[in-house]
Amino acid sequence: MKPSVLRDVLVNAFQNRQSILITGAPGIGKSDLTHQAAREANGNLILSHPVCSDPTDFKGYPFPVKGEGYADFLPFGDLLALIQADGLTIMFFDDLGQARPATQASLMQLILGGRINGKTINRDQVVFVGATNRAEDLAGVSHILEPVKSRFIIVEMDVDLDDWCRWALDKKNGIPAELVAFIRFRPELLHQFQPSREIKNSPCPRSVAKCGQIMTAGYPEDTWHELFTGCCGEGFATELMGFLKIFRSLPDPGYVISQPDKVDIPDDPATLYALTGSVAAQANEENFDNVVKFADRLPDEFNVRLVIDSLSRNRDLSQTRPFIEWSVDHQDVTV
Repeated sequence: MKPSVLRDVLVNAFQNRQSILITGAPGIGKSDLTHQAAREANGNLILSHPVCSDPTDFKGYPFPVKGEGYADFLPFGDLLALIQADGLTIMFFDDLGQARPATQASLMQLILGGRINGKTINRDQVVFVGATNRAEDLAGVSHILEPVKSRFIIVEMDVDLDDWCRWALDKKNGIPAELVAFIRFRPELLHQFQPSREIKNSPCPRSVAKCGQIMTAGYPEDTWHELFTGCCGEGFATELMGFLKIFRSLPDPGYVISQPDKVDIPDDPATLYALTGSVAAQANEENFDNVVKFADRLPDEFNVRLVIDSLSRNRDLSQTRPFIEWSVDHQDVTV
């Protein structure tokens, strides 16, 4: 299930108090998506890493009842928060598959029945969600107990190019336009996760985003190749550095926008991806008429991509006359 669809599924599940377990490769955004869905559902998210927990963290701590001659379990931490929940509360078990069997077992009654050791949580307000890598990912996941799995609706999260680019083009995420253009040009490099026992990384959405952070963090450019290699591997780093050379040899995007009818249209696909990416990054309400004029001179794929990426960076452009007129001429395109 691609992220944009899964986000809506999670919001619906939270609102209907249905437990979801998200599976998928490392670094594809399972945790971030859960946090986003929790915000959209107006829920209070409690983050737990069962791999770092003991069974007593969920059962409560045994203590003697004074003068009664027996012991009881004293709830604390996350369990106490679930018992006292007075609004939508989302209990997120991250990296659940790495937890020890004893810790997983301590969750079973809690997830299904909402009771553990005589303590009852407010199931009208509490919903559970989990995330885990798969055994084949070499991420420390051995297995999840069958009774634990059956307490969840299990959904596998996929990587989706358009979803990632839409996220990356959001200004608040700070991903450079040239990196988005590179991934558009080489989409297979967004996710080439290769589990290995060597201390090396391979491309995944998380590590690709880290390359963007490197580009904006002020590192000397002569260190970029090695840093990109540390994020995504040698092959990725070499291709990205080559693409950046193309990107920086392009005409100034301001000039392209000011002279949309005069700029030569390149034939090379890599250059076209770089050029449309740089122009989309500069689009605004004042110049969007010229951006659309330039887009209409491009091959269909790049025409559509330039307009969509411009809107991804600035949704207000969808209310402008140039976009409305463009969309009438491109009614077969879903933006």
